[in-house]
Amino acid sequence: MRLDSPLSGLNKIGPKIAKSLKTLGLQTVEDLLWHLPFRYDDFSKTVKIKDLVPGQKANIVGQLELINNRRAHRRRMYITEGLVRDDSEGIKVVWFNQPFIAKTLKPGDTVSLAGEARDDGGILTMVSPIYEKMSLSPTHTSGLVPIYHTTEGITQKQLRFFIKQSLAAAQELKDIVPKEVLDRLRMLSIKEAIEKVHFPKSYEESAESRRRLAFEEIFLAQIKSQTIKRQKAESKAEKVAFKEKETREFVAGLPFQLTDDQKKAAWRILQDMETGTPMSRLLNGDVGSGKTLVAVMALLNTVLNGFQGVMMAPTEILARQHFNSIRKLWKELPLKVAILTNSCRLIGENEKKISRAELLKAIKNGEIDVVIGTHALVQDDVKFKKLALAVIDEQHRFGVAQRSALLSKSGTKKAPHLLSMTATPIPRSLALILFGDLDVSLIKEMPKGRKVITTKVVPEEKRQAAYDFIRKEIQKGRQAFVVCPLIEESDFFGAKAVKSEFEKLDKQIFPEIATAMLHGKLKPAEKERIMADFLAGKTKILISTSVIEVGVDVPNATIMMIEGSERFGLSQLHQFRGRVGRGQEQSYCFLFTSDEDQNQSRRLSVMEKYADGFSLAEMDLKFRGSGEIYGTAQSGFPEFKIATLFDYELMRQAQEEAGALLDKDPNLEGYQPLRDKMEKLGQGAHLE
Repeated sequence: MRLDSPLSGLNKIGPKIAKSLKTLGLQTVEDLLWHLPFRYDDFSKTVKIKDLVPGQKANIVGQLELINNRRAHRRRMYITEGLVRDDSEGIKVVWFNQPFIAKTLKPGDTVSLAGEARDDGGILTMVSPIYEKMSLSPTHTSGLVPIYHTTEGITQKQLRFFIKQSLAAAQELKDIVPKEVLDRLRMLSIKEAIEKVHFPKSYEESAESRRRLAFEEIFLAQIKSQTIKRQKAESKAEKVAFKEKETREFVAGLPFQLTDDQKKAAWRILQDMETGTPMSRLLNGDVGSGKTLVAVMALLNTVLNGFQGVMMAPTEILARQHFNSIRKLWKELPLKVAILTNSCRLIGENEKKISRAELLKAIKNGEIDVVIGTHALVQDDVKFKKLALAVIDEQHRFGVAQRSALLSKSGTKKAPHLLSMTATPIPRSLALILFGDLDVSLIKEMPKGRKVITTKVVPEEKRQAAYDFIRKEIQKGRQAFVVCPLIEESDFFGAKAVKSEFEKLDKQIFPEIATAMLHGKLKPAEKERIMADFLAGKTKILISTSVIEVGVDVPNATIMMIEGSERFGLSQLHQFRGRVGRGQEQSYCFLFTSDEDQNQSRRLSVMEKYADGFSLAEMDLKFRGSGEIYGTAQSGFPEFKIATLFDYELMRQAQEEAGALLDKDPNLEGYQPLRDKMEKLGQGAHLE
């Protein structure tokens, strides 16, 4: 077995399972090794049956005395019942709709079970426990049991079985981090870290492996980042002079005052652009803090100097919003603004529609001052005459290759200035370490007059009262967003879906109110029409998936209602909440949940207490707990699957070690595995 071996070669992986694994992004043995657990179930203590109490999760070992299936006709299911006894007592065991278990397990088998003991009419019962025949080293029911992200058709037991088979190939893994660095920081080899992350003997081993894997992620980011910073020092950019008179006139004409943080950020950006060195600045501000206006001021100065600017947004809805906002802000200025997405090609004045070829020709000839768009901007045929500033909004949503492609389109031998924007809350001290090649500006201050959004967790019994409140707000002339986790109902996920929720709200709850539905499967023109109607106030309630998470600005919307709120992270809930509270009226966010889990209730209640994103990000991490160590990519950091923005000490160590290594060997000639990895990642690409 080798790292590049296809998973179809593993024991018990046929075409159907291979297809399911592919949906998880798993096609080779190496993919499987890097599919890390996001938490562990702790079954490290085997409990005697007589010592079990209702509500306790535990591992028990005993002999199976009886097992049989029966059909529950009223509930239309099979029930498998068994009796397990150790040397202290016996316990009833029940499984639902798994009749095959009665063939897998036979009376007389010694079994290891892990699950929760319950009081079933006075009889202590273990319901739907994980089970396995007793062996020298149980994988699923004893010790710290890894829990993975999975998909339909793949069980946790299967994933553990496949990963355990694959561990033999871990011998092939090469340490990318130099041995002297690992020795100095007393870290595991990559082989040891991978083995212990999947099957740790203790939380200490789990933490040790996490530290090693997280360090590697940050170390690679630092090598890339510091290399770029050194290259940048040798690059040239256009000098964009500060047009003080025009800028002051523009600011004076705004219908609101800039905050002090906006003024400071704009001033630093304009100073950067006056130098002949390419600016690389990260503008970090919470939801609704006014980052876009700062970017507009930078774009204005770029155009007034005779250069072109570009703004790239992650969604067509957000690109269209930026297009409309900039046109409105610049309505008195003779500037040409265009929007370019896969379905939308418009010139600013009177939203003149033109062909893609016409627009590309106008951009290449320098006839368009500012182009706003989505990833369509990075296609090969998009070329500028004199691009001097690239603004990337919600930068974490674009891959490194996309950002690099945009920066290569200047039309001259000089590099454009780069302004990245993100609402992911990062403390300045960490940002300076994490983003070694970027200068950082923070906007913490919210616009004057912005009211704190009232947030309430709504359990099922208070649902009707919340509906009544929403109706009264809409009768006052306000509008509401409703966010659902899915587009269509799924028995597998059991989550609220946009289509069914739209039917319910439109036909049953608010039949007298104009309601619309928005999701990613709609055609672009349809999405645009739906958003236009909502912005114009024709539609009062918009039911949507997370497509409205970023940037959508509807000042008249004062209600954000989130169904299945327990399925979203706190930072994502905060993003949703930021879609309201943009006008002068008091706004409200209702977190609907049917989950009775106390941990979920405590987690969601944090949204009622905290209004700023950084506090919520910190609390989100705390709620993971010691067992919830690994996860999917962190919001804001697509390159990171393990490290978080709270790994301050690891970031400091990675920064120091990367700097020392590059000082000694700038081209990494003595560190071939690291050099190969950096070339694979594309070390010249920009890291935000």
